[in-house]
Amino acid sequence: MELQQQDLLELLHNSNSSSSSTCNTSVSSDFNLKQLIEKSIKHFQEYIDTRRHLAGSDVTAYLAPTWCTTLESSMLWISGCRPSSYIRLLYAMSGKEFESHLSNYIQGNRSGHLSGLLTVQLNSVDELQRKTIRQEDQLSNKLASLQEEIADQPFSIIANEVGNLEEALDRHAKFLMNVVEEADKLRMETLKELVINILSPLQAVDFLIASKKLHLCVNAWGKTRDHQHGRNRETIQDRNTCPNLSCLEN
Repeated sequence: MELQQQDLLELLHNSNSSSSSTCNTSVSSDFNLKQLIEKSIKHFQEYIDTRRHLAGSDVTAYLAPTWCTTLESSMLWISGCRPSSYIRLLYAMSGKEFESHLSNYIQGNRSGHLSGLLTVQLNSVDELQRKTIRQEDQLSNKLASLQEEIADQPFSIIANEVGNLEEALDRHAKFLMNVVEEADKLRMETLKELVINILSPLQAVDFLIASKKLHLCVNAWGKTRDHQHGRNRETIQDRNTCPNLSCLEN
């Protein structure tokens, strides 16, 4: 979470600077923004690589992580967020910006970044969403098949076939790991397609800011609710980490 907060502050600073920059500095500003985008992607890839290494010995721990709040756990899809949620967040943010600047639009003036998506961008986002949802469904079906196999053929029966229970569990974990890796690959591919190939650098930074704020806030809200229900393990200071979401409307 500390890395998320550091990335968020850096993105906010550069987004504000770029919004107020002149035409003469727009090229260098775009270059700086692209570097920040690549940095965020690099951090996400490092997280995926580290988790893959650690999950090699116990993948089930990452499908039901005890370090997540119960709110976060209830939102997980194959050890992370649904890739299509990136696109839903983009649609939500672009619509929010449009509503907040509606009077300017009526007068022919455009403000905001995500609200100014071009037709070609919207078509690309729509195509990406349909493609991503199809791939999500395929992975969900794979996971469901693994779960159904255990119900249809319990570990005790599988163990008799392969020799021992540990071997049966290891084989099941290997199949689970493959599904998690495919899900991580889809998450990364969807994110890259959005922030590198579809959105402009400034739009991409605004999107990353919104996604990181949402991630931090869900974590903070989850800690608060766990505390209310007697499941709290953090201090009050730990729970007060939700950034101001009003900036999402700018």
